[in-house]
Amino acid sequence: EMSEMSERSKQNVAHGLAWSFYVGYLKIVLPRMKKSMEEFSRANPNLPACRKTWKLHILVPLSCDIYDDLEKADSKIQYVTDLTETTLARAGIKKRVYKHSLYAITDEENQLWHCAVEYATPLQTLYAMSQDECAAFSREERLEQAKLFYRTLEEILRGSKECADTYRLIAYEEPEEAGTHFLSREIVWHLRQEHHEEIAVLDQSPPPSPSTALDSSELNLQISVSDLPQPLRTDGF
Repeated sequence: EMSEMSERSKQNVAHGLAWSFYVGYLKIVLPRMKKSMEEFSRANPNLPACRKTWKLHILVPLSCDIYDDLEKADSKIQYVTDLTETTLARAGIKKRVYKHSLYAITDEENQLWHCAVEYATPLQTLYAMSQDECAAFSREERLEQAKLFYRTLEEILRGSKECADTYRLIAYEEPEEAGTHFLSREIVWHLRQEHHEEIAVLDQSPPPSPSTALDSSELNLQISVSDLPQPLRTDGF
C-alpha cells in the first residue's frame, strides 16, 4: 500500500534519478577530476590556474530546461576543449568513454574564467516526463521533483568521501526577464566564490563575502512556488 501511494505521488522519481546519477556517473568521474584538470593546466601553462575551480560544475536548472549546446544557451560561454577521457568497461560496454568539456566564460569586465561545466542530465528525464501524457507530470510536480532531485543529490555527494571537493552544484531558477547572459553570470558568481576561497586559504583569512551556495534547508525558502520564476539569490545578479 505504501509503495502504491509513493508511485501515485511520484515521490520516488527524483530520489531514484539522483542516486542513479551518482552511482552510474558522478562516483565514477568525480574522483578523476583533479587529475584531469592538473594535466590540462600543465599542458596549458599560459592559462591562470585557480585550483579551487578544478572541479565539475553541475548546472541544476529547476525548470529542467536543458540546452545540449551551452554556447547556444549563452554566447559568453565558449567551448575550449575536452579534458582527458576516462575509459572503462561498464555494464557490458567495452571501452566506455567518460569525458568533460572545458569552457571559457566571459564576465561583465571581459575577463575569462575557465571551468568544466555541464548540466545534470537526469533533469532531461524529468522534463520529458512532464511532456509525456503517460507520465502525467504537471509543471508544478516537475518543479517539486527538480527541488527533490537537488536536495537528494546534495545530500548524497556531501556524504561521499571520494567525491569531496571535486564538484559544485549550481542550482537556479531563471527569472522570466533574465536577459541573454543570465547563465554565464550565474556560473561566474560561483567561480568567484571558489577563487575567494582559495585566496582565503592562502592568506589564512576569511573570504570577503560569504558563499551563497544553496543547501537543502535554504532551497525551500528561496525557491518560489508561484507560476512566475524567481531568482534564487538576491545579490544583484
